[in-house]
Formats: sequence, C-alpha cells, structure tokens
Amino acid sequence: MESFKIENLTFTYPEQTSPALCNISLTVKKGEFLTVCGKSGCGKSTLLRHLKPSLKPNGTCSGNIYFENIKIGSIGAKEESQKIGFVLQNPDNQIVTDKVWHELAFGLENLGFSNTEIRSRVAEMASFFGIQEWFHKNTAELSGGQKQLLNLASVMVMHPSVLILDEPTSQLDPICAKEFLETLSKLNKETGITVILSEHRLEDAFPLSDRIIVIDNGKIISDETPQNTGKNLAELKSDMQKALPTPVKVFNSLKRDGICPITVRDGRIWLESISGEIKEKPIFADKKERNKEPSITLKNVWFRYEKNEDDILKNLSLTISKGEFYAILGGNGTGKTTALSVICSLLKPYRGSVNTKGKTVMLPQNPKTIFVKNSLINDFYDVLSEQNISEIEKKSMIEKVTALCDLNSLTDKHPYDLSGGEQQRAALAKMLLTNPDIILLDEPTKGVDAHFKEKLAKILLNLKKTGITIVMVSHDIEFCALYADRCAMFFDGNITSEDEPRSFFSGKSFYTTAANRMSRTVIPDAIIVNDITAAFGEETNVKDNKSEFKDISFNKVNTAQTKRKTLSKKNIVLGTIFLIAFFTVYFLFDKKFTDYRNIIYQLSSIVLLFLSLINFIPKKNLEIEKMPLKKSRLSKRIIISLVVTIFLVPATIFFGMYALDDKKYYIISLLIIVETMLPFALAFESRKPQAKELVIISVMCAIAIAGRALLSSFPQFKPALAIVIISGLCFGGETGFLVGTITGFVSNFFFGQGPWTPWQMFAYGTSGFISGVIFKNPRITVNKIYLCIYGFIAAVVIYGGIVNPSSVLMWYDTPTLELILSSYGAGFMFDAIHGVATAFFLYFIAEP
Repeated sequence: MESFKIENLTFTYPEQTSPALCNISLTVKKGEFLTVCGKSGCGKSTLLRHLKPSLKPNGTCSGNIYFENIKIGSIGAKEESQKIGFVLQNPDNQIVTDKVWHELAFGLENLGFSNTEIRSRVAEMASFFGIQEWFHKNTAELSGGQKQLLNLASVMVMHPSVLILDEPTSQLDPICAKEFLETLSKLNKETGITVILSEHRLEDAFPLSDRIIVIDNGKIISDETPQNTGKNLAELKSDMQKALPTPVKVFNSLKRDGICPITVRDGRIWLESISGEIKEKPIFADKKERNKEPSITLKNVWFRYEKNEDDILKNLSLTISKGEFYAILGGNGTGKTTALSVICSLLKPYRGSVNTKGKTVMLPQNPKTIFVKNSLINDFYDVLSEQNISEIEKKSMIEKVTALCDLNSLTDKHPYDLSGGEQQRAALAKMLLTNPDIILLDEPTKGVDAHFKEKLAKILLNLKKTGITIVMVSHDIEFCALYADRCAMFFDGNITSEDEPRSFFSGKSFYTTAANRMSRTVIPDAIIVNDITAAFGEETNVKDNKSEFKDISFNKVNTAQTKRKTLSKKNIVLGTIFLIAFFTVYFLFDKKFTDYRNIIYQLSSIVLLFLSLINFIPKKNLEIEKMPLKKSRLSKRIIISLVVTIFLVPATIFFGMYALDDKKYYIISLLIIVETMLPFALAFESRKPQAKELVIISVMCAIAIAGRALLSSFPQFKPALAIVIISGLCFGGETGFLVGTITGFVSNFFFGQGPWTPWQMFAYGTSGFISGVIFKNPRITVNKIYLCIYGFIAAVVIYGGIVNPSSVLMWYDTPTLELILSSYGAGFMFDAIHGVATAFFLYFIAEP
C-alpha cells in the first residue's frame, strides 16, 4: 500500500513567476525510509508541507496528492493530526507548553482522549525516548537535542502512520544529530512507520535510507537507492555531488565498478581491497609558516557567568596570527562560544587579559539575532548608516555582497521568512559590510547546504588573503579539515591541543574526518577526499579547495570619516557674531512694543539665536529607511492620509465647536483618534512590518506623554513634539500623526482636558505627519541641522499657528483676522521657546 502518491504537482508562491515545484510525481511506499535532499531553496520544504494540509503554503497549486489512496484535501483535521506527524526544522518553533510532560500530552488532550489513554501513551513514549530523567523539566531548560527529541516524541505519541521531518538536525551538533537520526531509524524498523526526511547531513542519512530523492530548482533530478544515487548525480554532473558521503565521493572519483559503499566501514573494506593499486605512499605538503604578527592574544583568561557558579573558561591562553583561519572544535558545553564572546568583548573575564588588533565582529549561532529591520535590504543599509559614504557607494557594496552570498532574489524578503541556510548567508553578508579586521564565526555551516559551504570557504579564504583574521567555532569536522590553517580542541574551558589539520586529525577516533577513518589502514595521513584520490593517481571530481573566487574585498572606510565632523573656524566666528547680535537685540532694545513691531523684535531675537546655534552645532547626517521612488500617481493610502489630515480632522473639530458648542470635546477627541487610525492601519499593513514595531510606536507615545508631564514645571520646554517628529521621521507620516494625536489626548489627562484638546491633537499630529512626508522622501538627506530647523518651524509655525488662533475661534463669536494675528503674536515668545526646546531634544535624541 502507498502512503503517498503525488501526480504532476506544480506550485507557485504568490507574486512569483517561477514555480517552486514543477511537475513533481512521486510514490512513497508504506514503511519506507525516504530522504529528500537538494540545495537550499530548491523546494524540499515546500514539497513536504504539501503532504500535511494544515501546513500547506499559500499559492497557486495544480496536480493531485493522495494519502493512503484518499485525496489529501478530503482528510479531516482530526485524522490528519493523528496520522501525519510533522517535525519542524527549528525545535523552538514547535514547542507550545512550558513543561515536558505537558508537551507530550498536549496533542492527545486536544483530540479528546481519556486521561487513562493519555497517561498510558505518554508513559510509553517517555520510556522509549529516554525522557524520564527530564520528564518534569521546563521546556526552556532543555538543550537543542532534547527539544527536538521532545518534538519527535510529541508527534509519535499520536501514533501516526507517516512521519515527515523538515531538516530536523539543522540546529543540532553532530553527536546529537547522529543520535536523533539513529532514533528515526529505530522507529522505522521497529514500528514500520513511513519516514520522509529532508536533510543536508547525508553522511548519516544515506545508510538509513531506502531511497534518495534529489531535487533541483523544483524538479526531481534523481530517484534512486543510496548506492546508485552517487553514480546518477555524477552522470548528471550535479552540484549535489559535493553533499554526498565521503565513501560515495571517493568511489565516484576513482571510477571503479561494483557496488558503491555508503558507510565508513564498507568504504574501508573496499579501499583495502584495491590498496594494491597504490604504488607508493603519497607525500603530503609540509607545514606552512605562519605570520608572526599576532591579531588575537588571550593570556590566562578566567570567566564565569555568575559569582557563585563554576568557571566556564579556565586559564585560557591562545595566540592567533593576523590573516589566520583558526578553527575551534569540541563538545557542547565546553566553553567554545563563551571564548568567542570574550574575544569580541561581549563578555568580560574576571581574570586575565584579552588583546585584539582591529575591528572585531561576531556571527552568532542563531543568525536571527542580528536582524533588526523588516527586509534584508533595509538591514544591509542599516549596517552602512554609520559610514560616511555616498548612496552610490553603499548601493555598490550591497550589490557586491548580495551577489557574493547568493542573495539577489531575497533582498526584499523579511529575514525571518528565510530558510536556516539563507539566514546564515544573509548574516554573513551583513558582517562583511562592516569591513572587519577580525571575524568570529559560531557554527557558520549549520543548516547550510554543501554547495554554499564551498562558496563560504572561498569567501573566507579570499578574506584571509586581505589580512582578515578568521576564528570559527564548528562541529563541521570536514569543513575545518579542508580549509582551516590550524585546528584546536576545546575541553573543560581550555585548549588541550592545537595543530595544522593534517597533524590534528590524523590518528583520532571520533574528532576526525570520515576520509581519515575510512583510509587510515591504507593511507594513515589522509584527511580529505583529495588525499585518498591522489594516492591512486586520480583527481577528485569534487574540487575541495582548488577553485578560486573573484576578488571580494571592500575598500576600507576611513574611520575618521565616520566620526562626527568637528567645528570649523568659520563656524565658530559666525556663531559668536550671531550670539553677540542676539544679546544686543534682546537686552539693548528691550522695549514693550504694542503693535506689529513686537513680533518683529521677538522674531529677530529668535532668528539670531538660532543662527548662532546652527554654527555651534556639528553637522551629521542621519540614516533613515526611505520609501522607494515611484513614478506612478499618488497611492490610495497617501490620498486617504491627506484627506484625513487636511479635511476630515479639521471638519471634525469645527463640527464639535459649532454643532456641539464645544461641550463634547471628549467625543471629538476620540473621533479624531479613530480617524487617524485608518491611514495608519493602511500604511502599517502595506509595509508588512514586524509586529514588534507596534510596541516601539506605543513606547514613543508613552515617552512623549511622560516627557510632557514630567517637565511640566518648565513652561514650553518639553520633548513631546520632538518625539512626535521622530515617529513620523522613522515610521512615516501616518504614524507621526497617530503618535501626535495620542500624545495630545492622553497628556491632557495631566494638563487638563477641554475644548482646546482636539486643537492640540491636530497640531501635534500635523507636525508628525509633515515630518514623515518630508524626511521619508528618498531625495532628501536627513541632516541633524535640517531636522532641528524643522522642529523649530513645526513648533512656531505649525503648532503655534494652530493652537494660538484656536483660542479666538473658541471664545469669540465673530473672530477677525486682527484677533487671530494678535493671538498668534501674544503667544509667539512661548512658541519660540517651544521651538528651541524641540530643536534641542531633536539634536540629542534623534539618532536611530
């Protein structure tokens, strides 16, 4: 009987022209162990998600899928939950409860099983998977391997007939990954469950599989037994040859007849059988001479996370040379990642010294932690925001690094929507844009396919040639053996041994390469595939480290350019002249004019003071995410925003004044907020931002309100308007308007509500809206001085121009132009102080 039958399945994601899956036809027999492999983004995950209806991605689909001879769309939700188990790539994404035993029982409880049945099944699975020791633990306390094992047990407790796993070992170290795959094999053999596994680690998956499915660009290019897959891929000259297990690569390279070995044991037996063809033992290259100039030096470093806890680093000393590729290996929990954090100054040792020469950057194990924007392209521009280079140079650098890391088609995507391998590539690209002198990599090959591993190696080797020092913590022994200059074993908080790869890996039983384990009885010093094939006088088809990559070095940005510009003599002289002129006008001509001259006198004083400040304040550009340039007409969103800002809100205020006689100002204020929410919601949804952006916007409102309330003893000297302007500057005009209206409404709970509240809300909101319209324009450079000037104008012209005349409109039955100008003039000095305060706060708090 067939578990799955797929007929001519074609699937295309929304807004994409090329299909992710193209005419896939496949049959999976009951009890079969099937491994699906291919490069990152080839369609593996998309295919697997089509096999579980609740996880099917959104898009255009054609073709048929049958589950146990029933069309998969006809299966009910309960039957699907019970019969089709699915384990995700990241274990944290699947755990939904706080306790281990809760997680095991969760699915059964939702399906309405009795307590007796739940206890029986949970106990059975906990015993089978060895979960008894951590049965009552919090799920947050588990290691990555334990979490993934818990996910598997939580699925198996439902007694499914099919188990689908999407790269379940991508977040696990090699030992945990091997144990996890062996557990899958045990389940398959002892329960007869069908296993469909998507995997990059083929060294361990090949021997367990009945068939290997290879996908490339959404198409199945090979459907064979493990023994025939290597031969098939060699005939197709596929890049997937690089991902094959070492015995298969050696067999293909030596071009021998017979059955292809797929395990180290079979590979060793086969090598011994043909060892007579080795005429003389190969002579491998001598040790390379290292650069004597140190780049990183650690001397007697001790570190612990808490005062009363055990030491993690214990008397650690090491020296790494400039331009060296240094690889650190070792088991989980030995202190490798902590050592990187100490080198990068993220952690400070309580004893010992750490010296690094040059800019140091670190790529963490979880690349998600370094992404801060809602698209890759915005993340890349964010990295370059502190570098004083032109937009053209920034664009050129980004184009170069995206091409290098194969990210051209992904730059508009949200970083969290990428696969694990794509996130690693994107994180590396972001690091390269910083022009580092030292790069620290924590498990950079985790979740990455073999094709990109080779590309990553070429990137690192080229960086090394430019003098960049690379330190990598890794469980990927094969990668370290191929490309590192020196390898070190980390154990119990210290380095126990270090040497060049050949000397380091030769003779070890576990921390060595598959090539060494396979060939040690025949070629003791061989550690890579090339070593074995060279002994037989052959060149490997899979070029491990022969090929070169085009130059990828970036021009170093002069660090002096990135610093704040200093004041010139001209600025100091002009600033002093304007300051003297201000005091002269303010004190010598201190007359109480009663006509228009009062406004001229006040205005001239403020202008002179402002000109003085402009010269005394160093200039600096701010890097803000811009809206893309469009040649089309105004969008519906912009039109709605303008209508609300210019017409609807003022109309609502006048309705409250004349129709409700200013007695329902609470209702009017709430109506303004509701009206403001419409363009904000449209803008927010159209940008598809991270949900946490809402939290930031809420905090902006809270800071503006708190700032206005806390500085109430300083008349007009408040940061509220500056915060509103920054909100528009960073998130767009609609957000600026919303933050302004909320600030005006809520802060008046402290200052006093009244018919003036809607006017203040409108004044704040308009200032924020115009800020977004002006500074989000890609043609305008956001300079601090320009921003401060706008802040001053917003306070004097926009806020003062709305709030001051509102008193005439509210209290006089027949308002005149003379009354309106008089009210504006009477409040001008207060508005000027407000403007200076706004400019002051903008200068000191406007940097992203």
